Amino acid sequence: MDSQADSLYISIKSEILSRLDLHRDMDDEEVLDIIECIVLDKSFERYYSIEERRQLIERVFNSIRRLDVIQPLVDDAGISEIMVNGHNDIFVECGGKVVKTDIRFETIEKLEDVIQGIVSKVNRTVNEASPIVDARLEDGSRVNVVLRPVAIDGPVLTIRKFPDKPMSIERLLLFGSIDERIAELLSVLVKAKYNIFISGGTGSGKTSLLNAIAAMIPDGERVITIEDSAELQLKSLKNLVRLETRNANTEGRGQIGMGSLIKSSLRMRPDRIIVGEVRDGQAAFYMLQSMNTGHDGSLTTGHANTAEDMLSRLETMVLGEEAIPLEAIRRQITSAIDILIHVSRLRDGSRKIVEISELGGMKDGQIVFNKLFEFAESECPPNNINNTAAEICGEFRYTGSKITKNMKLGLAGLKSPYFAD
Repeated sequence: MDSQADSLYISIKSEILSRLDLHRDMDDEEVLDIIECIVLDKSFERYYSIEERRQLIERVFNSIRRLDVIQPLVDDAGISEIMVNGHNDIFVECGGKVVKTDIRFETIEKLEDVIQGIVSKVNRTVNEASPIVDARLEDGSRVNVVLRPVAIDGPVLTIRKFPDKPMSIERLLLFGSIDERIAELLSVLVKAKYNIFISGGTGSGKTSLLNAIAAMIPDGERVITIEDSAELQLKSLKNLVRLETRNANTEGRGQIGMGSLIKSSLRMRPDRIIVGEVRDGQAAFYMLQSMNTGHDGSLTTGHANTAEDMLSRLETMVLGEEAIPLEAIRRQITSAIDILIHVSRLRDGSRKIVEISELGGMKDGQIVFNKLFEFAESECPPNNINNTAAEICGEFRYTGSKITKNMKLGLAGLKSPYFAD
């Protein structure tokens, strides 16, 4: 919109704020009606097309009641991530590519107002004394905020959006993240209640895969999810309990961490426990304990560059929490985790399962990896119009190895060619 429209926007916004009844809560429809009336009055002074009026109404409403200039980005289904590096530097990820937008907040104060509005809705606090916080939007999108003095150039707001429809195995097949054989194996593993750990880097698709795997949990099971910020979309599960951590208040009290929630969940008669992400020693220790005390079929994720790195991180986290010999920790890990799945975001922006391994026990004090599937890159076929220069071609290869831990499979009355007899 032109500068005249900008001036009108400022004028209408000022007028709407003065009209709002500060002594009572007005719902969005009431506010929208007032904005529409003011815009209609202004249109008698100067002609505005229907589209210009719509944009003006939306712009004012977003500024007052929603997420201001980034609301259209949140509403855009093609955008998967929004990165606000200060009030006038906004990037988005679309189709796996990160691009800079020409959108900017009016002032740093307006950006700070939007941030406070987001975190307050989920009972979180962020300020100079506590400048980092994780939160979520109403649709479950993940939010991370970093304020000054940690963020040197101004407030940083990162929003990881999730698709309107929960991720499913069928959609992973459509996207080429897995193949039919992997889908078959995952289905058997979930039904037979194998404990699965998903590892990967930032933005690699860990949560999406977790959603898809959890959607295959049979009806009738009681599932408890534990997350820092609730973002899992498990709409197909009927007997579902969702728990979320709580930060300390301004007095440093009232914090409820992941470890406390995992301990509490053990008393809630769960069939399965799903931990959104293991980030610290307490969560890692109690997650392993829960997997080792009869809560089979549990699922969780963790940050790591490789599957081997994930186990090293788990060892380090538990060592920092409990004075346990390293070999004992490794035995706990191999006893608790049956299958380790590593996902990765490739150079072309696609996300794939790049490795599926069974943790096959210990040998010479080291954890044994029994690799089942891996993604192998290959040269793209020539003259293939579906391939671009940046696209990665390859295939999912079955190594021929079979899962040796077959007791759960037998107890579930299932059969699979990927298990040893």
